[in-house]
Amino acid sequence: MVEPSSFYTRLASRSGFNSSVRHITRTLDLLDTCGAKKNLADEINGMLAEKNFDESEIQAAVNMLLVEKWKYLAVSRNISSVTTDASEVSRVVARWKAVDLVVGYHHPDLGFIVVNPKNPDSAAVLAGFRKNELVVVYAGTANEGAVAERNARDAVSILFSLIEGGKVAKAPASLVPGPFAFVPPKKPTVKRAAPVKTRAKRMPRAVAAERTAVAAEPAPVAAPAPAAAPAVPGRSKMSGLVSVNVSNELFHNGNVEAWKRIIRSYNAKYPNLQVIVYYDGERIVDINTLFKWGKVKHGSCIQFAVAGEDIQDLAKLSRYFRQGASPQFEAFLRGSPDTVMSLF
Repeated sequence: MVEPSSFYTRLASRSGFNSSVRHITRTLDLLDTCGAKKNLADEINGMLAEKNFDESEIQAAVNMLLVEKWKYLAVSRNISSVTTDASEVSRVVARWKAVDLVVGYHHPDLGFIVVNPKNPDSAAVLAGFRKNELVVVYAGTANEGAVAERNARDAVSILFSLIEGGKVAKAPASLVPGPFAFVPPKKPTVKRAAPVKTRAKRMPRAVAAERTAVAAEPAPVAAPAPAAAPAVPGRSKMSGLVSVNVSNELFHNGNVEAWKRIIRSYNAKYPNLQVIVYYDGERIVDINTLFKWGKVKHGSCIQFAVAGEDIQDLAKLSRYFRQGASPQFEAFLRGSPDTVMSLF
């Protein structure tokens, strides 16, 4: 008779072994696929979109192939600032055909993301980088020698400067000619499930009146905000940052409670989506720790984003948050403190 503990130990060991085999197989597939015309980041993102790669394996695969196998230069830095024109970064870097480049970003909410900076689609991700977060730039060439090494170091240095919003007068001419021209990757085919038809539910009269009141509330003009770093195709996505101006004289405990109930209602309707709140460039895990009496005042800007697959009702959530940050916040305080409102 096999002891239960022994059985589960062997089962876990077998599961871990199978996982390792799948990781090695996928890494070998990348090894065979990538070349001068196929960037590793683009290939990984395509595999993610087709559900053929695990997010947790990205960093290991990048290190194994770029650093250990192909001997790319890897330089990491906590960036001190972020460019306001990410499209210019990809436009400039796309000219450098002498060197292959991959940018890795340790996103505080989404994990390790990789992009090809020569790909114009990477601009949306680069624009969402945040200062003081860790960025790794990988640079390599098809050849070895002093010129190749110098090109890699020049490319890394200039690319970091561009990411941080610096101005580069002119890149070395040696970075321009070469085999690493950007080739748009093949768009992944993502199968979508057919929508399920459901009968519309009759809305309770109280909730209908409440929605009418919320919709009628004029929205304050929100200050422009940089977009949050969206996920690469196939992994959990994140919306852009949405700004909400505080129109109440003070953002006090009543406003806090209103926001908590709005988030609770959203999570009840969309349990697989996560609402993330930011203030002054910092993620707020518990809004009670920040939104204390007198700290956030009239005219302050609070930001939020939604992370997950198939993001829904972003505009409606923004509208509710605007009212929750206004003098009309009491519309969300009906019922007991644990009430889950049907807002979405």
